[in-house]
Parts: sequence; structure tokens; C-alpha cells
Amino acid sequence: MSEKIYIKNMVCPRCIASVEAIFNNFNIKYNHVKLGEVAVPNKISEEKLKNVKLALAAIGFELLEDSKSKIISTIKTLIIDEIHHKKSHLKVNFSTYLSANLGQDYTALSKLFSSVEGITIERFIRMQKIEKVKELLFYNQLSLSEIAFQLNYSSTAHLSAQFKKETGLSPSKFKKLRTDKRNSIDSL
Repeated sequence: MSEKIYIKNMVCPRCIASVEAIFNNFNIKYNHVKLGEVAVPNKISEEKLKNVKLALAAIGFELLEDSKSKIISTIKTLIIDEIHHKKSHLKVNFSTYLSANLGQDYTALSKLFSSVEGITIERFIRMQKIEKVKELLFYNQLSLSEIAFQLNYSSTAHLSAQFKKETGLSPSKFKKLRTDKRNSIDSL
């Protein structure tokens, strides 16, 4: 019987490679490793799990053990993956996407997230999008209208308004500063 292990702070492909290396180092077989999750074919002994937990902590990850933390981590992972790593637009809204992936009512997920994180899921999504906008502006490869399209904003004006609300700067002012005032994804 396959078992899932949930890991907090996995936000990129390098995180996946780091976790795979830890599991390989301890000779623990796994079916797959993806953002926030490792599927193992068999239960891991307490001793090996303790060692994995320490190794993960040493590189900034956290083994999640209670169900609320697992749900919150999965919500964050799904949002981060969708905004920062997928190339195509989400065909449904985030509430439908999260409910479908977690098999739970969005209202319950939203209440849990807000009570634990102190912000709404919508605000977390907005913060992630703004960080992606900062990245795209910093590297100067796309116009603001292309960025708005890529991140599924209804208009450039809407993106600009949200950007200014979150950062205190307009996108063009941010771009002119040419400073890397970006936050790491896992710190949001």
C-alpha cells in the first residue's frame, strides 16, 4: 500500500531534486516526488523517518505530520505550481481547482487556510502572482500586457492596480528601479 509524505517549503524543481537525493541517501524507495509530496510504496521505519526529518530540516524543509498542515501545504503547493511553473492558463478558477484537487468544499478549505495562515487564499494567490510579475519585469522579456495575459489578468490596468496595492509601486516604477525587490516564494 502506497503512503504519502508531505513536505513543507518545496517550491521548485531543485527542491524536488534535493528531496530525491535525501531519500536516495537513506535508501528509501519512492514512487514519485513532486512539490510538497513524496509517495513511498511502503511504510518508512521511525528511525529512517527521524533521519529524513533532520536532513530535510537542514536544507529548509519541514516534514508535515498533522492533517491541517498537510492541507495548507497542499493548497500552497498547488497555487505556487500553477502560477510559477505551468505554461498554460488554468481553465477553471482557483476555488474549483483547489476543491477538485483536495476533494473538499472550497469554503471549508478557505476557512482553514485563513485561520492558520492569517490571510485568505485569494490574498495568497495575489501575492504569488505579484512575485511572478516582479520576476518577469526584472528580466524584461515581456511587455506588461503580455505579463497580464500570461498570468490571466482581465486587463493590464487590473494587473497594475493590484501590483501597486501590494508593492506601493507601479509596474513601470518598479521596472525603472532595476532592483531585485522580490521575495522568495516560500517566504510568502
